[in-house]
Amino acid sequence: MEPHRAIDIQELRKTYREGIFRRRRQQALRGVSLAVQPGEVFGLLGPNGAGKTTLIKILLGIVHKSGGTASLLGHPAGSQISRSRVGYLPENLRVARHHTARTALNFYGRLSRMSTQQIARRSDELLELVGLRQRDRESVRGFSKGMGQRLGLAQALLHDPDLLILDEPTDGLDPLGRSQVRDIINELKGQGKTIFLNSHILQEVEMICDRFAILAQGELKAIGSIDDLRGSNGEASATMVVSSFSTMAAEKLTQTDVAVTTEAIQPDLSRLRIDKCPQADLDRVVDLLRSEGASIHQIQRGSSTLEQIFLSLVQPQPPESL
Repeated sequence: MEPHRAIDIQELRKTYREGIFRRRRQQALRGVSLAVQPGEVFGLLGPNGAGKTTLIKILLGIVHKSGGTASLLGHPAGSQISRSRVGYLPENLRVARHHTARTALNFYGRLSRMSTQQIARRSDELLELVGLRQRDRESVRGFSKGMGQRLGLAQALLHDPDLLILDEPTDGLDPLGRSQVRDIINELKGQGKTIFLNSHILQEVEMICDRFAILAQGELKAIGSIDDLRGSNGEASATMVVSSFSTMAAEKLTQTDVAVTTEAIQPDLSRLRIDKCPQADLDRVVDLLRSEGASIHQIQRGSSTLEQIFLSLVQPQPPESL
């Protein structure tokens, strides 16, 4: 018997009703389907208003879906048994200011129906893990945003969940703190935990996630590993360094259907970049430049980054000419 998927979403839809008479409808999710396997680190990406928060709230049972299905670890999303096996780090966790890190963990442990002994043991382990062991009895009112984020990660792990849902887990952390969070996530993956995270720092996500889903306007635009997304969303990029790049050559490039960005790097030296560049397009650009008297000093091919793929999928397309 195959194990249950950690997250299984099929044709998930959510429509909000707005206005005094609730006649206006806002579709937050439009038939989203995706699956996250046990032990996977999965990234949810999308611009503001894409539907990411709505999707996470449906998984946690905070918001009711309008249609479709969603399950966690084989149980309906929002059910008591599924929530008991999930740890959640919200983007802005607010801890009452009278707490210390240790008393806050005691509070959250009680909410998870943990015993005093379990809370004490796990608190020692987790405060050490997130780097707050030496400051566990200080009031959280003196914590920086990064320290608060570390405490939030500790509370999400407190009851030893099978699935972690992390909303902007490295927000407010310095480079060292972000590196430590990546190490923690990799360690948890090694323990067989499943991590579902949302982050706007695309370079961070690319470093730690096995696969990604990209949402825009409530629709799933792409899903897969970075290699999958590179294969289905454009060719490799190309960077060229040229001299004698004339105004006429620049004008002729704008008349082609190849999107080229240019940057002057020295008085007679320019860098040209093509984000999606199949070989045929590169050949056309080279021929055009040579015909206009430009000298090509360097051509470098490279794979598209996650950021480039993301922008190509979520940027609004210009309307077609009538």
